[in-house]
This record gives sequence, C-alpha cells and structure tokens, in this order.
Amino acid sequence: MALSLRLDQETQEALRQHLERAGTTQSAFVREAIREKLARSSPEASTPYQLGESLFGRYASGDTNRSQARKTLIRERLGAKHRR
Repeated sequence: MALSLRLDQETQEALRQHLERAGTTQSAFVREAIREKLARSSPEASTPYQLGESLFGRYASGDTNRSQARKTLIRERLGAKHRR
C-alpha cells in the first residue's frame, strides 16, 4: 500500500536528522512506527501490567519490603521532618 504524508517543516527536519543518525529509511521508520502503534493499541497489549512493564524495577530502591513497610517509612520521614 502506498502512503502519502505531509509533515510540517520542523517535524520533517527532526525526522531527517533521526533517520541519518539511525541509518534507516523513511519507509522502514514508518513501517516500524505503525507496527508499534498497532501493538500498543491492540486489546491484548493493553493490560495494566503490559503498559507499565518497562517501568517496573526501573527505579528500584533495593528495599524488598518497601510496600509492606510503607506506613512505618512515612511515619519515620514525617517524624524526622517535624524534629528539624
């Protein structure tokens, strides 16, 4: 299927620079973008877990019981704040 697309000058320049850095073609870029968008919008890929999967563990604190000890942590922080 042929596709015609009009871009504003700013978007066109940003795309041109990205394609040069990535070493890919416009066609390959658009095909991949369409595949990604279709995958994200499909009902199977829309579970809360799948939507947040890339973020899980990304900013890990190292505390394995952080969610279980949340009330204690909050009390400690509030106590420290009010002692100042």
